[in-house]
Amino acid sequence: MRTDWTDLPEGLRSGIEAKTGQIERIEPAPKGNHADVASTLHAANGRVFVKAARKLEDRDGPEVMSLRREASVNPVVSEFAPRLQWQAEAGEWLALGFDHVEGRPADFSPASPDLDVLAKTIHSIQNASCPDAVRLLVERRWQRYTDDISGLSGNALLHTDLNEDNFIITPDGRAYVVDWAFVSRGVAWLELGLLIPWLLKAGHAPQAADEWISQFPSWAEAPATEIDMFTAAFANQWRTASDKREDSWVRLHADLTARWAAYRLRR
Repeated sequence: MRTDWTDLPEGLRSGIEAKTGQIERIEPAPKGNHADVASTLHAANGRVFVKAARKLEDRDGPEVMSLRREASVNPVVSEFAPRLQWQAEAGEWLALGFDHVEGRPADFSPASPDLDVLAKTIHSIQNASCPDAVRLLVERRWQRYTDDISGLSGNALLHTDLNEDNFIITPDGRAYVVDWAFVSRGVAWLELGLLIPWLLKAGHAPQAADEWISQFPSWAEAPATEIDMFTAAFANQWRTASDKREDSWVRLHADLTARWAAYRLRR
């Protein structure tokens, strides 16, 4: 549940307004859950997208850590992510102000022209260097679900959540990748493995999704045994989550990863 803008401490709101000019209107973001506040500010100096999160009593909480990750990687991903304009920290809160991007969520359905833009962006991400500031090791997510995670380690830059809502298409056709909350380092082909459920959700059959992601050298050249290991661990992860939680989105992801595993691991 998100915090209302007026619940932010006065010192933080004053600090933000010093950067944006007088705030005329606040438009809460309709989606996303990696910040306590996520809103577009219509202000004297133009529109800016603000994400803010509150720390725990004596340390950064998960939401604040996700904002720090976004801030640290932003200079490296400025080619395909909204520019970070400023940071503000006051009253146990951290806020980030990004360039506002006017656009629509991508369409990943079969035959959508957005797939070409998605492919171009993924190629760019996979050719970008991973800065030292990215310290989240992606393989740790699956250490509970498989015996050997070493095949997932690497030094590639990974967004790890390229869903349609995080891929914004502007009216002039430019693509922006938003929400770098879980930016990580790991083996490059894993970005494609994490994308597969979103392709299936958009209407691709497992074989069609497999054919589409095979255009990327990182996937085409990856050891089949490593992909199989991750496929099983990925399905196990979401099956376990769905056993514990009733959320519809968790059950959906469990179904999608199970579908992919049934296709990929058939023998």
